[in-house]
Amino acid sequence: MTIYGGIEAGGTKFICVIGSGPDEILAETRVPTTTPDETIQHVIRFFKENSTDHPLRSVGVGSFGPVDLDTLSPTYGYITTTPKPGWMNTNLLGAIQEALSLPVTFDTDVNTAALGEQEWGAAQGMHDFLYVTIGTGIGGGALINNQLLHGLIHPEMGHIRLPHDFEADPFPGICPFHGDCFEGLASGPALQHRWGGHPAETLPENHPCWQLEAHYIALAVHNLVCDFSPQRVILGGGVMENRFLFPMVRQEVHNLVNGYIQTPLLTAHREDFIVPPGLGNRSGVLGALVLAMRSYPEE
Repeated sequence: MTIYGGIEAGGTKFICVIGSGPDEILAETRVPTTTPDETIQHVIRFFKENSTDHPLRSVGVGSFGPVDLDTLSPTYGYITTTPKPGWMNTNLLGAIQEALSLPVTFDTDVNTAALGEQEWGAAQGMHDFLYVTIGTGIGGGALINNQLLHGLIHPEMGHIRLPHDFEADPFPGICPFHGDCFEGLASGPALQHRWGGHPAETLPENHPCWQLEAHYIALAVHNLVCDFSPQRVILGGGVMENRFLFPMVRQEVHNLVNGYIQTPLLTAHREDFIVPPGLGNRSGVLGALVLAMRSYPEE
């Protein structure tokens, strides 16, 4: 059995695994995201301590961003203009690759989560779909024609602009770059700031926040469906653990499309089109394993 390493590099924590699939995890750890030096050293120590008994073929890293994915760029593998304090212009890929002396493959956390969902989760057998996470931040990964979408840098679905009715919702948004973009209006911290400092998970199901939240998510999904024409939209992240949001979002997307896109997936079978992740909160770290496996397959 060929063994791989996977790293889900998140703004709150790094999750590291060694294994070959969801049922074959040989070692795992969670590291709080503190300073770059401290966090990366914990990650390196985990792999060094656990790879003696389990030699690794390669390591996949799915990182919060923005990141530089241009292999010809001098800052390839860097976390670039992140609002995460202390992490701007961090050479994440280089530090891990140099310390472990192994091939390391690098992508965004949401792109790798999409890979995990295609391999073992809610997108098995699909070649065109989106994975969007709505939590501490908002981001999206796209698999188009069975290839991860990169391009100029990579998709930044959390920073698309949405119609914002300031009379209905005077909240200015919290994104330090754009104010009231999707992330600025609908992320977990945005919910907390808008509703008196109460964390989203403490707000009851009948709270008016959820109808507004479903509205913003549906606006974003409508835009993304028109842009990418995916076979499925997977909505993950901590906010979407409130499963009652799914029927609200599905209905509002149906209303927004207004019959323009004719497909049963937007009418009679909406529950098959906008879905939670099949891997739960494991999509990212398992997707990092898939990234390593597909980049350096078994010899």
